[in-house]
Amino acid sequence: MLYGIYKDTRNAAWRCLIDYNVSELPVKPSLIARAAGIKVIKNSDVHELAPHESGASVLDGKQWYIIYDDENTRQRCRFTVAHELGHIFLGHELRKGYHARTFDTTRPTIEQQADAFAVRLLAPACVLWALNVRTMTEIAELCDISNTAAQIRAERMALLYARNKFLTSPLERAVHSNFEAYIQRKKAE
Repeated sequence: MLYGIYKDTRNAAWRCLIDYNVSELPVKPSLIARAAGIKVIKNSDVHELAPHESGASVLDGKQWYIIYDDENTRQRCRFTVAHELGHIFLGHELRKGYHARTFDTTRPTIEQQADAFAVRLLAPACVLWALNVRTMTEIAELCDISNTAAQIRAERMALLYARNKFLTSPLERAVHSNFEAYIQRKKAE
């Protein structure tokens, strides 16, 4: 992913955490959606997703909906809702009125961006750093994400730890500040 796109995606995830006053892990994407006026719907209630789709974001007039495949694991459902929030908050262009969470090889940058948004929303680097969390297992447990998502985050965290450039952005400092009480509580455990 190009650095400019990465930076915009990272900043959008930070902005979301700040704007919706998220202050502890695991982040609850359904609460963010509700606060943003986005309705989250189980596919078992509406039967709208195709067999290969994990989720979709739909704009019906002025109302946004996120539909997710509730037959997936809890962690996958949480990631899918966060991914769809990424499509919405990043302003991705709709195709035929909706975004579907598929493995769409025709739009890899948009899907990568939504995935990057989701992992940064669910596992904010500055919080993991403040708690000295490094491994896939620690990240998966603390953030309630799949081992696959946690492994990707752990690999990125290894690079971030090597660079040791945490809290250099005002947005990242604001996210860290929101989580300060949580961080102190976790350190005391």
